[in-house]
Amino acid sequence: MVSKTDETSPVAGDTREGKELENDIGKEACDCAHSSGMPLVNGDGGHDHSEVENHKEKDDGETRADDGNEQEVIVIQDTGFTVKMHVPGIEPFDLQVSPQEMVQEIHQVLMDREDTCHRTCFSLQLDGNVLDNFSELKSIEGLQEGSNLKVVEEPYTVREARIHVRHIRDLLKSLDPSDSYNGVDCNSLSFLSMFTEGDLGDTGKRKRKGSELEQIDCTPPEHILPGSKDRPLLFLQPQTKDVKPLQCLKVLTMSGWNPPPGNRKMHGDLMYLYVVTMEDRHVSITASTRGFYVNQSTAYSFNPKPANPSFLSHSLVELLSQISPIFKKNFAALQKKRVQRHPFERIATPFQVYSWTAPTVEHAMDCVRAEDAYTSRLGYEEHIPGQTRDWNEELQTTRELPRKNLPERLLRERAIFKVHSDFAAAATRGAMAVIDGNVMAINPGEETKMQMFIWNNIFFSLGFDVRDHYKDFGGDNAAYVAPTNDLNGVRAYNAVDVEGLYTLGTVVVDYRGYRVTAQSIIPGILEREQEQSVIYGSIDFGKTVVSHPKYLELLEKTARPLKIQKHNVLNDKNEEVELCSSVECKGIIGNDSRHYILDLLRTFPPDLNFLPVEGEELPEECSKMGFPKEHRHRLSCLRQELIEAFVEHRYLVFMKLAALQLMQQKANKQEKDCAAVTENGSSCVTKAVENNKTVSEDVDPKSKEVILNAYKAVGSVSNTSFDIRFNPDIFSPGVRFHDSNSEELHKQKQLLKDAAAFLVSCQIPSLIKDCVDHTVLPMDGATLAEAMHQRGINIRYLAKIVELVSKSLAQQQLDHIYKLGVTEIITRSAKHIFKIYLQGVELSGLSVAISHFLNCFLSSFPNPIAHLPTDELVSKKKRNKRKPRHLGNADNTAWASTTPVELWKSISNETRNYFSFSIDCESVDQAIEKYGLQKISLLREICVKSGIQILLKEYNFDSRHRPTFTEEDILNIFPVVKHVNPKASDAFHFFQSGQAKVQQGFLKEGCELINEALNLFNNVYGAMHVEICACLRLLARLNYIMGDYNEALSNQQKAVLMSERALGVDHPNTIQEYMHLALYCFANGQLSTALKLLYRSRYLLLLVYGEDHPEMALLDSNIGLVLHGVMEYDLALRFLENALAINGKYHGAKSLKVALSHHLVARVYESKAEFRSALQHEKDGYTIYKNQLGDNHEKTKESSEYLKYLTQQAVALQRTMNEIYKNGSNASILPLKFTAPTMASVLEQLNVINGILFIPLSQKDLENLKAEVERRQQLQGAVRSAEREESTEEKVTEPCHTKEKSQPTVEPSTEQASA
Repeated sequence: MVSKTDETSPVAGDTREGKELENDIGKEACDCAHSSGMPLVNGDGGHDHSEVENHKEKDDGETRADDGNEQEVIVIQDTGFTVKMHVPGIEPFDLQVSPQEMVQEIHQVLMDREDTCHRTCFSLQLDGNVLDNFSELKSIEGLQEGSNLKVVEEPYTVREARIHVRHIRDLLKSLDPSDSYNGVDCNSLSFLSMFTEGDLGDTGKRKRKGSELEQIDCTPPEHILPGSKDRPLLFLQPQTKDVKPLQCLKVLTMSGWNPPPGNRKMHGDLMYLYVVTMEDRHVSITASTRGFYVNQSTAYSFNPKPANPSFLSHSLVELLSQISPIFKKNFAALQKKRVQRHPFERIATPFQVYSWTAPTVEHAMDCVRAEDAYTSRLGYEEHIPGQTRDWNEELQTTRELPRKNLPERLLRERAIFKVHSDFAAAATRGAMAVIDGNVMAINPGEETKMQMFIWNNIFFSLGFDVRDHYKDFGGDNAAYVAPTNDLNGVRAYNAVDVEGLYTLGTVVVDYRGYRVTAQSIIPGILEREQEQSVIYGSIDFGKTVVSHPKYLELLEKTARPLKIQKHNVLNDKNEEVELCSSVECKGIIGNDSRHYILDLLRTFPPDLNFLPVEGEELPEECSKMGFPKEHRHRLSCLRQELIEAFVEHRYLVFMKLAALQLMQQKANKQEKDCAAVTENGSSCVTKAVENNKTVSEDVDPKSKEVILNAYKAVGSVSNTSFDIRFNPDIFSPGVRFHDSNSEELHKQKQLLKDAAAFLVSCQIPSLIKDCVDHTVLPMDGATLAEAMHQRGINIRYLAKIVELVSKSLAQQQLDHIYKLGVTEIITRSAKHIFKIYLQGVELSGLSVAISHFLNCFLSSFPNPIAHLPTDELVSKKKRNKRKPRHLGNADNTAWASTTPVELWKSISNETRNYFSFSIDCESVDQAIEKYGLQKISLLREICVKSGIQILLKEYNFDSRHRPTFTEEDILNIFPVVKHVNPKASDAFHFFQSGQAKVQQGFLKEGCELINEALNLFNNVYGAMHVEICACLRLLARLNYIMGDYNEALSNQQKAVLMSERALGVDHPNTIQEYMHLALYCFANGQLSTALKLLYRSRYLLLLVYGEDHPEMALLDSNIGLVLHGVMEYDLALRFLENALAINGKYHGAKSLKVALSHHLVARVYESKAEFRSALQHEKDGYTIYKNQLGDNHEKTKESSEYLKYLTQQAVALQRTMNEIYKNGSNASILPLKFTAPTMASVLEQLNVINGILFIPLSQKDLENLKAEVERRQQLQGAVRSAEREESTEEKVTEPCHTKEKSQPTVEPSTEQASA
């Protein structure tokens, strides 16, 4: 619902409520005045404090160097001021504004405020002068504290009238979730408010008083209890009690009398509307330049004269409020509700998120939606001069913006991000139109697979091998994978960001079984033949090759960061041609004189494990694992992450080699240190290269020789520095080199083999090790894939990982990884089959075909039958004549004959052929049984991967009498979209340095840096983005550790909402955000909310994976502790004992986590006065502590104290019992101490299990501690630099390969919780 073309969106928030963030409503009014050539009239680099509400840090102007990182930190005191707003019809009110804001942002605020939201067509005046929308407030003369701003109603134009009607429709629909379910206009779902019952904050503290604790209802729903096998789907999207939202009108639509005839135009008529009120009154309304009034037309007769009374009003809402009392009442109630919602529930996400389930949503009449669907323009484009957008021009212009200082970079990144997300939305919409057959091809005469399309200035092509282009590389399979490889190349070159080198906007869309590549169009490329245009590279995979000095110069700049080796290849005349990329990377100079590169599908070197080459042996690490394997296509590349990890690894090897040999030379100076790699392991390579350059200059010849030998040994391309690069053309069919036996080529081949060996011998084992340590905790296919990709491991290695896990000694601790791996292999194989299956289905048969496929895949029903769609409208005879042309196979009904047995046979063939993994299952039930999977998770995975949306209801998978799915259960099929994610580089650096500070213990400084990062993220991404979510989570955790529970709650609430909206309501990240929020709710005394959130978390984890997951132990410990706190002892025991069992399985029976679990269980037994069980558990815990930590450790001592106490209590209880037996009822009984735990003690335990440490220190202690830490750091620094100078023996700290992306760690594992 947010306009996709306004570049002015991130409205600066400020201390007022409702203006906290980008106002989504009514942004449309302002997106008109930009010209499409210059997509940013007003970048919002200068301000945005939607989060840091006290306007602390502003980004403008001054810079200061920070810690020698040459990183500008920008702080400008920018004090807001208050103006008085005078709006017709309501009392004047005060508005807080900031000098950095644009006038337009005041418009936005007024269009979002409850009492002024119905106005769109107005100007702001100061002392009778109209203010310009795009000027900053600080540049307006006479505008200061206390100025009076007047809202003046302006006459309408057709454009303004349309915007007004759209805005009113948006206000009427503002609480209707159907756009989120349908995945349109970047709306998405969020359910947090249903569990927190409104806003968290001070209102939530109702349940504080000790006496009222008992009234909280803590009973979890049946399906959430440990051991429950039930996995209901309905709770995934809980529906509100009042499902019928407030209805204000029955119908609001454009009238059939539009557009006004000439004579009425000259009376000021702009357009006609038709309205049916809730009282069933049918009204025709004229929008004129002066406003809206009722006319005398009816459905069948045209009479544009004003009715009597005409109720002329400047705003449509004022008019409707006069003619319909129900409208007046409901509209007011609706707006009240709208402004109470959290802004994060309303803002659009930058990229569309689709939901795989949805309830049945009523399809209501909606004029704006109908109009949008049939105009090929996107959203609001008709308001932009020049109509359709020139995407290529916009994408390239934004890249050319200046980037010398921080404000310029923010402006540039904001522009790049905005144009990019608009382009992705447009490309997605176009790709769907192409596959649905709604776009005319530019080569309509050719067969359907070869057709190409242009729509909205975007070029679309299909992922098939046309003209045998990929004949040597695997035909259609290669053509299918080439677009994603190309996208990775575009991503890599964009990240290097070399001035003067341009890439195309690229989006890859998978929809209805087809892969569509959408690209922006190089100016002039359509007028000439490709042969004439290409002045660099090759159009036939290396037979003819050309080069160009300008391209070499530009690509040279990318060669070092991308690790590409400059090399010579032979062309068809046997002449050597110099290249600095792979041969099929083409250079074309557009009519705009820009240097474009395209076809970047082999930017990264080939993966030899999946590319058997005759006469080439792989290292034994690979051959031991059965590599090389024949793959479907010959385009398998190594990932960029792998190349970087490999180079870093080589660097360490180099350091060790050099250090070792130097040591042997200078045995006398043993104690010294070569060059310690810098702590964060990121910039270590470059720094030490600098060091070594100096080493090779100053050191005596012998040492110099040693270092040169070390360079040679690790395969550096340069003799004077450490520099490893790959030749991407080695082993490319069709590429020829001058001397194929030269030493140079031999070295390059060896490097590729080493990289392939590094992947299997280092990266895969390191991933498995991280999974054993639980530093990586994937919960579903997507998070498993992400963990693999971060380490540079391609998905095609999945079966290898599963195989290694099953043979691992820690097999039990890796059970979840094994199950996830198998689920992923099965669902990906099913997706491959589904893709081809769908290509044979015509549009009218889609829902039947998809439900039939899901039945064969997941239902226990042995023989589901697909009911072919009967064509109600055509008699059987005629039917055969019209053979529709479509992209698929000729046989449109082949899919209907698929049976479960056949499908599972195909799946097991596919797992064998593609992943080399044999599942040998003939039915879904066998697979479930054999691998311990659950059907609901398989269903979720296949729906998410293939874009299927199903009806939200309970599915019976196990019935053998009827199929699980019917055609009515398939609601929609969505596109699956891959695109580049532009980054906010400065913000990310601030975020990283903030994390580093926090890990060193400087919480306050860390907090400031992260706040600044948040500020910059908001500047670039607007208010809603995945990276902002990570930022808020860390901020909340810091607030919590520093004792500001309220602030922690508010930041974490934003993080949860953002995770739900930008990642999905059941994404693993959302599950964890819910857990963090529950902890902060508990600390704020909101116990019932904390429990609801934990139950939600547990439900989602059960749905996504199942019960047997290491994260479940943490969840259940949390739930058990809170239940213990509210004295629900029996329930608490069920959860805590489950946590104990899971911890035992995943951490080993002797681990400290298990000891802690024993202790928690013992505490509940103590509260129940069952001392024998309590003693048993505490003894088990004590044994573990004693064996692991020794007698003197404080944990062991605490446990032993507690054992004594329990023993005393048990003895006292026994005495009392004996007394009662002896003396009967008149025994004198001493009262026993049964303690309900205090909230503080429960919170303390919660902090321990969640890995949060508090160090109780006074302010003075803190100061001393800080001074001490600083002193030590200086000392270390001094020692380090001394050691560096003496550059001797080897002492290298391993750089951390496993940098988890968004996992800020303030979390030492609970065991080392002894500060």
